[in-house]
Amino acid sequence: MKKVLFLCHGNICRSPMAEFVMKKLAAEAGDEDTLVIESAATSREEIGNDMYPPAQRCLRSHGVPFTHRRARQVTQEDYDDYDLIVIMEEYNRRNLRGVLREDPEGKVRTLLSFAGSDRDVVDPWYTNDFETAYEDILEGCEAILEQIQKGIL
Repeated sequence: MKKVLFLCHGNICRSPMAEFVMKKLAAEAGDEDTLVIESAATSREEIGNDMYPPAQRCLRSHGVPFTHRRARQVTQEDYDDYDLIVIMEEYNRRNLRGVLREDPEGKVRTLLSFAGSDRDVVDPWYTNDFETAYEDILEGCEAILEQIQKGIL
């Protein structure tokens, strides 16, 4: 069983999009029973809020099912519990230091690093470009799933 936690700043746009994209990919591959996939925030700003409506619309337009959820902040217990902590951008790593302080097991990686890129998934909260965020998230999630299936992760 692999446990993957996606993180972004508020847990209302990119990380829940990644959570539900990854769940869909895992289900299509028949791997939903071997993966635990969730998301959280590095900040406390949106705690308790559901996924941002434009993010929901973007997922719906791509046929990605999602459920009602409440944003939550990552904890030190999450670090201990998850095998992989996937951040959307380097800014998330800096924010994460306030919660985790360090990453002794090397669990924290940027999403697009799995696809061989050093690009960040740009925050659609500011750009209003949910489509580009979706495409980047899909690319990263497909790469993660492929590496898990090949036993690399």
